[in-house]
Amino acid sequence: MKVSVIGAGNVGATCADVIAHKELANEVVLLDIKENYAEGKALDMWQTSPVNMYDSRITGSTNDYSKTAGSEVVVITSGLPRKPGMSRDDLIATNAKIVKSVTEQVIKYSPDAKIIVVSNPLDVMTYCAYLTAKIDPSRVFGMAGILDTARYRAFLATELNVSPKDIQAVLMGGHGDTMVPLPRYTTVSGIPVTELIAKDKLDAIIQRAKVGGGEIVNLLGTSAWYAPGASAAQMVEAIVRDQKRIFPVCAWLQGEYGLNDIYLGVPVKLGKNGIEEIIELQLNDEEKALLNTSANAVKEVMSVLDNLDY
Repeated sequence: MKVSVIGAGNVGATCADVIAHKELANEVVLLDIKENYAEGKALDMWQTSPVNMYDSRITGSTNDYSKTAGSEVVVITSGLPRKPGMSRDDLIATNAKIVKSVTEQVIKYSPDAKIIVVSNPLDVMTYCAYLTAKIDPSRVFGMAGILDTARYRAFLATELNVSPKDIQAVLMGGHGDTMVPLPRYTTVSGIPVTELIAKDKLDAIIQRAKVGGGEIVNLLGTSAWYAPGASAAQMVEAIVRDQKRIFPVCAWLQGEYGLNDIYLGVPVKLGKNGIEEIIELQLNDEEKALLNTSANAVKEVMSVLDNLDY
């Protein structure tokens, strides 16, 4: 089995490293447009195999997509970060061209692959990949919710001084300030989190989760990579091992939650076929309103892509 990661930057390299360590595929291909960049990182990773005791072979390639042929899963991390003076529309236009080109090559060499999009802006880049791939949307989806809930759960574990392993949470909506954490569906070993923490502290943690990416940027001067890379690898694991995991994933909605023709974060069942089921929670009026607000924000960004000539 082969898994390919497109983009050998920090997120892509971390993702490939986790996939190899967990031995999720016989072969992990890391590809980048920068000459010798993926080859160097792949070689460095492979040299850890005797130390970390794994057999997955990691190979690097400079823009040769034939090396990715027959991949079971392809993770797309390619794209540029937003630079000073760059508008949101400029970022969308730049990264849409990159994601479109990458997706065309992915489908050419791995027509049956499941595609996980990590490139930003996440929701609209997943939409771009779907429009380009022209395959069933159950095989094209985005990684955002796992990362966002991981941050939320990590902050809760710190506040409550408990193991993060015992915290379960659901988060919906777009990847950004309008995401919708759901305290009603957050538990610690089955105990509702609202019984363990005061409302003002929980609200502060939810707000911190919403801007979690920005907090990392302010500290490092660049975006996060360990948590995003590991989150994408967890999605790969659910697919290649057919785990039927319930994860929040950026998925194509056609009537679910009363929303149509939109990529948005919702809970799904993830297995060997990709998204095998979209799970519809019984949201209350407040939760529905927050989700609709998030959906409107995402649709606004998607309309920018629709109006681009890329």
